[in-house]
Amino acid sequence: MKKLLICVLALALLAGCAPASVQEPEDGKLHIVATVFPAYDFARAAVGDLGEVELLLPPGTESHSYEPTPADILKVQNCDLFLYLGGDSDQWVETILEAAEPTGRTLALIDCVETLEEEHVEGMQEEVGHHHDEDEDDHDHDHLGTVTEIDEHVWTAPANAAAITRQFGEVLAELDSANGERYRANAEKYAEEIDTLDGEFHAFFDSLPDRTIVFGDRFPLRYFAEEFDLRYYAAFPGCSTQTEPSAATIAFLTDKVREEGISTVWYIEFSNHLVADAIAEAAGAETAMFHTCHNVSPNELAGGETYVTLMRGNLERLRAHLNER
Repeated sequence: MKKLLICVLALALLAGCAPASVQEPEDGKLHIVATVFPAYDFARAAVGDLGEVELLLPPGTESHSYEPTPADILKVQNCDLFLYLGGDSDQWVETILEAAEPTGRTLALIDCVETLEEEHVEGMQEEVGHHHDEDEDDHDHDHLGTVTEIDEHVWTAPANAAAITRQFGEVLAELDSANGERYRANAEKYAEEIDTLDGEFHAFFDSLPDRTIVFGDRFPLRYFAEEFDLRYYAAFPGCSTQTEPSAATIAFLTDKVREEGISTVWYIEFSNHLVADAIAEAAGAETAMFHTCHNVSPNELAGGETYVTLMRGNLERLRAHLNER
């Protein structure tokens, strides 16, 4: 399938359809293409009015199942800067990069900060065909988990988000040195907003006697949990393709909520939250949404939501629900 898609995209390029789909900017501004919302948002803040940023992944789309179109490869090939995750959820990017090498610069978010391995914690549903060694040493963090592959969701830790934003400012300054100081200043301004939010998260979690959270969903928040020293349990790891946990997983999470007096079972954006609902109903708890910022809905994009506003919304929901315990 991958080879077939590469051939189709290559034929689209040879057909000479690039001018009909992608126009070179006539105003001399930088043209940036980002695969996911965090990269789009950080780049938008850093570039300011000196360039245009396009979100390749359509709003409301799940990146794990996204399939690129011939138009996508043309956008990537002709942009000045292409930003992508570099992890499992956007393996389709490798298809694009194999089909036609971009003429501009490319940068993966996972190359901007130190990465962690995805973690499999106690009670979590095993991936089909994936097995963990019972004798494998536990991770030194108090998550009771074993590790697998690189976790790509680096932006979920605000400290990482600020660092990535600053790096974007430096990359843009290299691409357009005449406006370098403006890019750096724009990036620094937004990074400082993220730093402030990071401090608010730290102050909140430092006030809690117990930092245990339960997700009846995937858990793409390893970096968030690591930064704020959270103990978590979840139905699936962050990049899981599964949607139906086993009875054992449901029972484990339900018992955990009951035994530890946890008031809220969390789910992520675009989830049908059926698993979280089932656990919460059985345990007598509530449910709430945590927005991972991986992508946004059409209304959120049109309404001007940013990483900062979405994460601040998470903080407010955490304050409302975790303080109930």
